[in-house]
Amino acid sequence: MIERNHAKDLYFTSDHEWINFQGSVAYVGICNFKLKGIKVIERMQFAETGALLSKGQAIATIYYDDYQIHVNMPADGRLISFNDLLKEGKSEILLQQAEGAGWIGLISLTQPYERKGLLLPQQYRTMSTNKYLK
Repeated sequence: MIERNHAKDLYFTSDHEWINFQGSVAYVGICNFKLKGIKVIERMQFAETGALLSKGQAIATIYYDDYQIHVNMPADGRLISFNDLLKEGKSEILLQQAEGAGWIGLISLTQPYERKGLLLPQQYRTMSTNKYLK
């Protein structure tokens, strides 16, 4: 199993998704910032595994009350699998550890070394802080 908690190639999107590159594959998830205020996840809907998706396309949708939160692809690739805990309905892991054990999907990257449009952790923290202050 690939260790996600010690990410060495971690990036973020300006829409609060994260991607942990692991060579030709990557783990994808959603940042705590995007889940702010969510008390319980009522359900999740997942894209079809095996699908080839482009950056920005939804891989999952999180439902809470009248809210729908889309989790989008941070890079082009093919969906390999989803976090078994989330598929089994144990979505509390997402609220407790969104940026770790609460990863959402594993993807096979179309361009494993492409980082265009992604933010380094420090850039993301600065952006998130500025958004929060506005």
